[in-house]
Amino acid sequence: MSPRGPARLPAFAGPVPLAILLTAGIVGVVAVVIAASGFDVAPAFAALVRGAVGSPYAIMSATLVRATPLILAGLAVAIAFQGGILNIGAEGQILAGAALGTTVTLLWGRTLGGGAVILALLVAAAGGAAWAAIPAWLRRRFGVLEVISTIMMNFIALYGVGYLVRGPLQEPTRIYPQSPTIPAATQLPMLVPGTRLHVGFGIAVLAALIAWVAIRSHAAGFRLRVVGASPSAAASAGQVDVPAAITRAFLVSGALAGLAGGIEVTGVTYALYENISPGYGYTAIAVALLAGLHPGLVIISGICIGALEAGAAAMQREAGVPLVVVNVVEALIILAIVGARAAIARRERTTVEAGT
Repeated sequence: MSPRGPARLPAFAGPVPLAILLTAGIVGVVAVVIAASGFDVAPAFAALVRGAVGSPYAIMSATLVRATPLILAGLAVAIAFQGGILNIGAEGQILAGAALGTTVTLLWGRTLGGGAVILALLVAAAGGAAWAAIPAWLRRRFGVLEVISTIMMNFIALYGVGYLVRGPLQEPTRIYPQSPTIPAATQLPMLVPGTRLHVGFGIAVLAALIAWVAIRSHAAGFRLRVVGASPSAAASAGQVDVPAAITRAFLVSGALAGLAGGIEVTGVTYALYENISPGYGYTAIAVALLAGLHPGLVIISGICIGALEAGAAAMQREAGVPLVVVNVVEALIILAIVGARAAIARRERTTVEAGT
């Protein structure tokens, strides 16, 4: 601290003005991108807002429905990253869960009725955990980096689903690369009548809240955080079984991603498609990072990204903005949020250091 006291930040450098400034700057860049692509900025942004939050129906039938798999997959990534596990395989785990969940509903849906949807979700979660168990075993047994193995598992899952919807699970006419529609009894009920918001959204929020409490208050959550901070310290000072903790975190992460796949089938698509996940597992990384790996904040970041995706789809549909430009716009908005969070955190650290 200087003789004249702690350094003071300018009034305009506070967190809220800084976030507004950064977001406004990126929004300006977004406007330039849209305009440079030959489209009117105002109608494009108006379509984005309408598609995301323009009406209660848009919120419940588009934004929250898209947010559901993002919350679960983002939670999966957040838990893995907190344990020092770079699980990039949520996409493959989603696909594995969707495939197994579909299989259960088609085999036993008419026999078990409503109980089949519960079984399907449990099997989907188990399928995601099993898919994550392979890179977990490779890391533990041979020291294979999970970044590589999980990415490779994504491709295996993608082509595996492609085989299933063109082979054993293809619909009876053999025309479309998809499974038959699952029985009505195995479809998740709607939370709000007259909308597409299904019970899966409540499951996703509940899972995030349970994970929040567990990581903050439970011994297993403490071990996860300690292993993520320093595996060597956790093993020597904390007497934690580091390989076992990493494996458990891997399995829980995979189970959550697999559950997201099962919910997508039973709550949204009602069939298994080749591209049933439009990159949810990769977007989940942004969801987790936006939340600072905080399970509770994953709910908020998942809804925010869900709103962006719903709005982007409306921008393409209503304003005629091509998908490539829509993807660039969405990425720039995410960068705006990430940049604002990083700048605020850095400014807060500077303030603390200046006061000491």
